[in-house]
Amino acid sequence: QVRVVESGGGLVQPGGSLRLSCTVSGSIFGNYVGWYRQAPGKQRELVAYILSAGSTKYLDSVKGRFTISRDNVQNMVYLQIDSLKPEDTAVYYCNAQVRLPVSENLWGQGTQVTVSS
Repeated sequence: QVRVVESGGGLVQPGGSLRLSCTVSGSIFGNYVGWYRQAPGKQRELVAYILSAGSTKYLDSVKGRFTISRDNVQNMVYLQIDSLKPEDTAVYYCNAQVRLPVSENLWGQGTQVTVSS
C-alpha cells in the first residue's frame, strides 16, 4: 500500500525551530510535493511546494522562515521551520504526486506543530 508519511512535529517555544519530514512508502515521489497546514477553525493552506528539478514556492507569510528541500535519492522532502510564531500552530500535511504503481496524488496523515511558551 502506498502511503505518504510525515514526521517531526512537536511543541516548541516561539522563536524555535523544527524540521518536518515527508516520505512515501511503496512508491517514489513524482514532480510535485507540497506542505500544507490547517489551523483550528481555518481552511487548509499551501505553505510551500517543491518540484523535482528543485524550484520552490512559498506562502508570503512564511518566506524567509520556512525552507522546503528534497532529496530525490532518499525519497524525502523536508520543511525547515525557523523563527516559529504562535500563528504557525497547525497540523502540517504533506501532499505528493507519487509514481508507482500509478501516478496519483496522496495526502499524509499530518503532524501537529504547536508553538507556545
